[in-house]
Amino acid sequence: MMNTGWSDLVGSALLGTDRRRPPTSAEPYEGQDPAAELLDAAAIGTVRRRAGLRPAVARERPLPAAHDPRPVLPEAARRRLAMLLADRSAGGSSGRRGTAPNLAELLPQWLTAAGRHGYAAPPALLPELLDAARARTDLRTDALALAGPRALWLAELNPDWRFALRAGVRGLEPAAGDPAAVRRLWDEGLFAERVALLTRLRGQDAAGALALLRSTWTAERAEDRLMFLDSLRAGLSPADEPFLEQALTDRSRNVRATAAELLSALPGSALAARMAERARSCVSLGAGENVPGIGILVEAPYECDAAMERDGVAPHPPNGRGERAWWFGQLVEAAPLATWTARFGGRGAEEIIALPVADDWQPDLHAAWCRAAVRQRDPAWARALLGPPPAPASPVAAVGDPAKLLSILPEEERADWVARFIATHGLSEAFQMLGVCAVPWAEPLGRAVVDALDIARDAGSYPWSFSGVMGLAERCLDPAEAERLTALTAVTEEPDDGSPGAGSYWAEAFQRLVSTLRLRREMLAELDPRDPPPPAR
Repeated sequence: MMNTGWSDLVGSALLGTDRRRPPTSAEPYEGQDPAAELLDAAAIGTVRRRAGLRPAVARERPLPAAHDPRPVLPEAARRRLAMLLADRSAGGSSGRRGTAPNLAELLPQWLTAAGRHGYAAPPALLPELLDAARARTDLRTDALALAGPRALWLAELNPDWRFALRAGVRGLEPAAGDPAAVRRLWDEGLFAERVALLTRLRGQDAAGALALLRSTWTAERAEDRLMFLDSLRAGLSPADEPFLEQALTDRSRNVRATAAELLSALPGSALAARMAERARSCVSLGAGENVPGIGILVEAPYECDAAMERDGVAPHPPNGRGERAWWFGQLVEAAPLATWTARFGGRGAEEIIALPVADDWQPDLHAAWCRAAVRQRDPAWARALLGPPPAPASPVAAVGDPAKLLSILPEEERADWVARFIATHGLSEAFQMLGVCAVPWAEPLGRAVVDALDIARDAGSYPWSFSGVMGLAERCLDPAEAERLTALTAVTEEPDDGSPGAGSYWAEAFQRLVSTLRLRREMLAELDPRDPPPPAR
């Protein structure tokens, strides 16, 4: 018996059995109506899909799935999950979206919330859940955690779901306390499984994970060594320094560069000390011809010697960059930020950044400090480099990446800075900054985003220019804001110089925003029946 494709059956149903005879799994009965053949085949196919098992030659009955002791979803939440899974394909649609929420974009949020409550997925929905996780890698961690041990049981039976065996299910992976299982997976697992194992073990037993990597390091391929080395970012500590120093002599240039980057993130490492010494020799405090009073003088290196290359300095600059500026930036980036407090007479980060820099070296020096602050996760330097949001008449452009600097700050401070930035400069430069803010957005940030969208509408701007920010707002605004925003859903009068038809598009976008916030509020309440949503007004 051959396995009839579901898409073939759907095609026959859409075209009509008189135009396409259904591809049945068995010989039809003599005189059997083609429509009846199609219905029979659809019934068999439905059973197969629901069972989550592909038909195969009869063999020994599989062992039962492991018991899952977690509580089942509340009935309302189970229905919601079924609806989200049924509509997940809608996320790839393009064009005008209407006022309905984008359910495909809400599925990751629902899975994360369900995971916090410790629920287990309903068995009947496991096939659809695994299909969703197969199609979207961003869902896999939370989807497999919700699916639990039954996901692994089904993955053994259906090749389409074998990714679950490679990814593992959170809570069921080999733990650091089971060295035999860990060793077996490390020696026999696929590359993705081994990376996931190493990353996980770094959080449980950093020294044991490093020892595991050491045991096979010389036998690994260069591209695999690079990924394994990158896994050491989690739990990075001075205990990793000897191994990373050894990796500085690796055959692969990329491995050497990553090892140097990790060592520079350890302010007490020998490499950081070497880089600090080089950077200090390039930067001093004094009076220059074009510096008012005391300022920073820069004498960039004139060559990149072998020792600098060994410590991760790339000798060849990209197009458009001078060699000396390129080498200088790498030295400053890799030097511990505490170097500059000592170098400049005990001054703090804000005082140092306020110092004038001679001979137009300020952009290079400040950009390197920005990269160092991100690499070393130093909030004091990130705060000083960001400064307050630029004034309305000031240019928005800043040295470095504001979003990366913001990611180092505490959540509340981060949201407040972005809210003040948006209130001054609007949304055109704020998309990446919003992406690093905690969800749901704090009330001042959410209000600033909505006010900026409302201002853009009143100015007659193209609504589709703000579709990215509107999509973020749908997912990140506090659902409690839904009722306050209903006043924005009405169609407003368009300005004479505005985009034709923009008013109806804006109203539609705000209607979708409000309906999405209401839906998110209902979703969260369904997962916690003790906290029912307030009635819609």
